[in-house]
Amino acid sequence: MNDGFLKNIADVLKNARKNAKTAVNLTMVYAYFEIGRMIIEEEQNGKDRAAYGKQILQELSGYLTAQFGKGFSVGNLKNIRQFYRVYAHDQIGETVFSQSEDLPVTKSGRRFYLSWSHYLKLMRIDDEDERHFYEIEAVKNNWSLSELKRQFNSALYERLLLSTEKDKVYDLALKGQVIEKPSDLVKDPYVLEFLGMQELPEYSESELENRIIDHLQQFLLELGKGFTFVGRQVRFTFDEDHFRVDLVFYNRLLRCFVLFDLKIGKLTHQDLGQMQMYVNYYDRYEKTEDEDPTIGVLLCQQKSDALVELTLPADANIYASKYELYLPDKKELQEKLKEWIAEETRGEEI
Repeated sequence: MNDGFLKNIADVLKNARKNAKTAVNLTMVYAYFEIGRMIIEEEQNGKDRAAYGKQILQELSGYLTAQFGKGFSVGNLKNIRQFYRVYAHDQIGETVFSQSEDLPVTKSGRRFYLSWSHYLKLMRIDDEDERHFYEIEAVKNNWSLSELKRQFNSALYERLLLSTEKDKVYDLALKGQVIEKPSDLVKDPYVLEFLGMQELPEYSESELENRIIDHLQQFLLELGKGFTFVGRQVRFTFDEDHFRVDLVFYNRLLRCFVLFDLKIGKLTHQDLGQMQMYVNYYDRYEKTEDEDPTIGVLLCQQKSDALVELTLPADANIYASKYELYLPDKKELQEKLKEWIAEETRGEEI
């Protein structure tokens, strides 16, 4: 019997089971939202709401556990109640989701797209704009719970805000990250804590590259939308001289090559010039007429924005970004964000 035939049958069953599991998860999310509403409305009927609310949760926990088994502890019922409180009047820009029309709608007009585990994480994000951003990105990129947690812990929202043009800042909460031009692709800094190198006293560029290849899936997640891996140490020859680009990717959204050069220590003007040559080569000899210009990214430990600006022409498609080998301090980034917003506000008033 044809092995391909057997595999195709198995794939159909796997997809069916996956879709069934997803449908069950979503059904439970809507059920929990309704249960949360009912708990809160019942609590509001009591004279001593605090005491009555505690009594309700205890009695309900015992009743549901007897009926359905595990999963309805007082703690879980508190989560369900909090879920309704957070999302009862919470709206999100649903035009970004192509699948939204197929989902049920709550009485308040809200749709849910993710598993209960995702919403347990999301509802603990106090800032509504930040919560919307992570929900949108989790849906659009099909993030698992662990991927959602990693992106939150790496302060993706704050990093994008600090590197996003002012007129696009509020779009993050409405549409998530939208890739329309090269600068939309580039983060600064990139967080590479998954490489596990922060305890190494010294390491080389080749060691950094090897670690990235060993953790390519996580690196692609950190790069963001639309990236596919082309190769490492990709060689090209020009005038009988041989050159190698550390890492070459292709971005499907912008339809262009993205070249990465890894630098240990301080970025120099020679590094920038070398990347300019790499980008020029790919634009002239590798890209097709219907593709967009090549993007070059130098990942470095230290950089001078003034040096980059002085060395490269204004229209260069080249970016210098720092990388960090540990998760950033979210509070520190949030403070930096407040300072940035304050500076922008003062600039508008002048």
